[in-house]
Amino acid sequence: MILKHSKIGVSSEELSVRSLIHFIIELQNLFEYIGKYLLTVNETISLAESVTSGFLQFSFSQMKDSSKFFKGGITAYTPDEKIYLLHVDESEALACDCVSPNIAETMALNVSKIFKTDWSIAVTGYATPVPESNQKLYAYFSIVYKGQVILSEKLDLHSRTKQVNAQLYYTEFILGCFKLELDKHSENRSTS
Repeated sequence: MILKHSKIGVSSEELSVRSLIHFIIELQNLFEYIGKYLLTVNETISLAESVTSGFLQFSFSQMKDSSKFFKGGITAYTPDEKIYLLHVDESEALACDCVSPNIAETMALNVSKIFKTDWSIAVTGYATPVPESNQKLYAYFSIVYKGQVILSEKLDLHSRTKQVNAQLYYTEFILGCFKLELDKHSENRSTS
């Protein structure tokens, strides 16, 4: 089938479909790489999510033989659950609406302990503009390896980003960063 571009341009729906197709292809590549790596080195992972509402856990469940390396995850959406399940500091959680670099790091460290995994990833943030975020969209995520935070970053998005797009973007970006950390880890293994 040959597609012709009209002078009017591409509709936002067509752009959304194209973006989704690109996103799915990129995710499949990430899934394949991450899954193969974790299987090859016989290491495990767990996840703690808030803003991504389970998209990271869903992503890991899509990887081939995921039950051999993905031990599980926690989606803790409210401060009470983050305090109770992931043991974030209550006063800090309430002061920052559970969105800070330290909260993400604490979530990642504690989910790793709960599931007894080599790796863990945690993310917390905003997928919609709210007063607590000064109407901005951002998230903090952390990656932990063997009880040590090896990456902790902030992601900023345009405030008009649709909620589901924000959640998907955070997920893809975090998986991409995790792949880069696995690459570094692989290089360190081969040089030691």
